[in-house]
Amino acid sequence: MAPRTKPPFRADHVGSLLRPRAVLDARENLKHGRITASELREIEDQAIRDAVKMQEDIGLEAVTDGEFRRASWHMDFLYQVGGVTRAHDNLTVRFHNEKGDLEFTPAALHITGKLKFERCIFADDFKFLRSTTGLTPKLSIPSPSMMHYRGGRAAIDERIYPDLAGFWSDLAHVYAEQIAALAALGCAYLQLDDTSLAYLNDPAQRQYIARLGGDGARQHLTYIRTINAALANRPPKMTICTHSCRGNFRSSWVASGGYDFVAESLFNELNVDGFFLEYDDARSGGFEPLRFVPKNKMVVLGLVSTKRGALEKKDELKRRIDEAARYVPLDQLCLSPQCGFSSTLEGNVLTVDDQIAKLRLVVETAREIWG
Repeated sequence: MAPRTKPPFRADHVGSLLRPRAVLDARENLKHGRITASELREIEDQAIRDAVKMQEDIGLEAVTDGEFRRASWHMDFLYQVGGVTRAHDNLTVRFHNEKGDLEFTPAALHITGKLKFERCIFADDFKFLRSTTGLTPKLSIPSPSMMHYRGGRAAIDERIYPDLAGFWSDLAHVYAEQIAALAALGCAYLQLDDTSLAYLNDPAQRQYIARLGGDGARQHLTYIRTINAALANRPPKMTICTHSCRGNFRSSWVASGGYDFVAESLFNELNVDGFFLEYDDARSGGFEPLRFVPKNKMVVLGLVSTKRGALEKKDELKRRIDEAARYVPLDQLCLSPQCGFSSTLEGNVLTVDDQIAKLRLVVETAREIWG
């Protein structure tokens, strides 16, 4: 079995990393006027250089900037799309963990104008990342689905979009332009983060979508069509994958349930090169839905948890990969953590040493399986 020469790689990772204390302190100092934005960026630059070196030293073939410049994996991007306004009312999202529940209140968004592409979002961030490494720089951005999932019909001004068909069309067009602009900067590995495609396996989340004015039973089909429209003229040399998880905030989650509800449509109809799939515990269900994965797509098994510091056993990872290979050929599989280590700046409840050990475990296990 051969290693891969293009992404997704046999040993890969989702993207975000625990924020260094220097970055967290600098963000707080900026908020209180003790440093300037340019001083913050210099601190972030050095932290990213260090993070890239860490990833290179471990043996990863794709490196990210850890999303160190973001407060959130998705809102920092969505707010920069033309026509989007940061809402004054906050959403309340209930996350769950082994010890109980906690509430997260991310700022909401409203669509108050026609969606439009105004500039390449994260352009300077990607250019800096690319300058720090000779390996493949990977960029993650939220999927188009997330523009809708955060508020549904109620967040979209009916005077702007009386018919949602125009909303979906404009949204796809914005993403098509964003992707083309990233390709022009040399981005060859892009990940679309999409919690909705995992959330919708949970009946409670389908009810949530219905309350927002959507169709819980078919919403994933609308999302798949919109992503495909955005990728219709995708750059030929760019690898595009999706990442699906069920929530990742301070080691807590939102949804549960296997991929069964969306699997056939997701794997067969979504025109991406690979799927990063959360599979670190029983909440994600079994591997049976992977039987729908066609021969030309890769599956990156997120078997290593970023939610807890305890290190997985290599033999157990190999056993689970063998189990998955009953449904999709081993040559179409890769290995990664189940999600990022810090989807928001707060980060998950584990240490930097834990994070490094888990990334190293992914690399070592992949080498032993695929060479």
